[in-house]
Amino acid sequence: MSYVRNSRWTALGVLSATGLMTILDGSIVTVAMPAIQQDLGFSGAELSWIVNAYLIPFGGLLLLAGRLGDLIGRRTMFLAGNAIFTAASVLAGAATGPGLLIAARFLQGVGSALASAVVLGILVTLFTDARERGKAIAIFSFTGAAGASIGQVLGGVLTDGLSWPWIFFVNVPIGVITIALALMALPADRGIGLAAGADIAGAVLVTAGLMLGIYTVVKVEEYGWLAAHTLGLGAVSLALLAGFVVRQARAKAPLMPLRILRSRNVVGANLAQMLALSGMFAFQVLVALYMQRVLGYGALDTGLAMLPAAVGIGSISLFASARLSARFGARAVLITGLALLIAAMLLLTRVTVDAGYVTHLLPVMVLISGGGLVLPALATLGMSGARESDAGLASGFFNTTQQVGMAIGVAVLSTMAASRTGELLTAGAGQAAALTGGYRLAFGISAGLLVAAFAVALTVLRRPAPVAADLPVAEEKTAAA
Repeated sequence: MSYVRNSRWTALGVLSATGLMTILDGSIVTVAMPAIQQDLGFSGAELSWIVNAYLIPFGGLLLLAGRLGDLIGRRTMFLAGNAIFTAASVLAGAATGPGLLIAARFLQGVGSALASAVVLGILVTLFTDARERGKAIAIFSFTGAAGASIGQVLGGVLTDGLSWPWIFFVNVPIGVITIALALMALPADRGIGLAAGADIAGAVLVTAGLMLGIYTVVKVEEYGWLAAHTLGLGAVSLALLAGFVVRQARAKAPLMPLRILRSRNVVGANLAQMLALSGMFAFQVLVALYMQRVLGYGALDTGLAMLPAAVGIGSISLFASARLSARFGARAVLITGLALLIAAMLLLTRVTVDAGYVTHLLPVMVLISGGGLVLPALATLGMSGARESDAGLASGFFNTTQQVGMAIGVAVLSTMAASRTGELLTAGAGQAAALTGGYRLAFGISAGLLVAAFAVALTVLRRPAPVAADLPVAEEKTAAA
């Protein structure tokens, strides 16, 4: 792919803006949910669908969207996704009832899936030199951390200062500018053609399996793990995904060529990511609940309290991660970052009903900065085995395991925390003590998930070699260097 050298960094800015918008939308809505409930009349059961209606299509469509990007062009898929997301944001902000808002959130999830699935695929084809690619991935990871920190604070500011619709309207100018710049900055690509992988049956199986699986997971808190609803739908989801794998092994033009799973680093990085993000994302949700429900923090106070963690993650990913990976390898950087995150979760298992911010929470926020090492290293390893023709697929696969990991983490840890809280209340504990006990258990499980990710990184992953397959000879030499 021929491309003006300096324009690649402009393109990186466009890709990062989409990552920022996606993460921003996920974090900004959490602090506005009480206001939305009061204004639109959501019931307690319906309220969770403000998040779930976005999460289900986002996670379910990533793999399909990634492959379609390879087939019809990643630039086309990126533009379509941003357009849908921006239009859906307008619809969400103008919603006058629960049904309309949930529908708009579903469309936002679809748009996010189409755009996010191909971002890393575009990035790795633009930056073929290993050192430049590491720097680009670090910058992209930084914008994700910035989105998380801005979302927590901005959600409180907009909700308290204006009104909740503005948490969605804020996406509109970002989306419009991103689309305009993408038309100028992103290189045109035709894709390899639908004939190379137009597996309709496979698409139906994997999309239905992933959506049903994520739906089952997010409803665990309501039904329980051993309920007929959970076991039945979980079994159907697994059957659909198993059918998809069988289909890919036999299809002449598979949606997901199974050769992508031959890379030890691709498989290991995706497994480590699923485990690590199960713990990390659940931390973000549960520590915010702990600060508000136990310590009495407001929405804005909670965002500001978590700001050091997000700033630390962003700073390390931007200024240190790429250099450390170039010197010591992405695997070593990942292992170091996971060790810091494990220490943070272990500290959280000791929080109390009257924990002080400086003495109890600030050290945790500092250690959580290890995520700035973990996230770019995982992206580097997860894309290390991707050829140019499969870059969109590898990107979609990587983002799918990310979303599934986050969904599973929140479902498992929230359920365990609620169950433990109920047991303590039954035993006569006070409300604050019972909630704290539940959160401490969840933080302990989070530490266990991170230990499992550490074990995978230690035993499965290898230092990746530069991959230059499917690149022109001149670019092959650059990548090999």
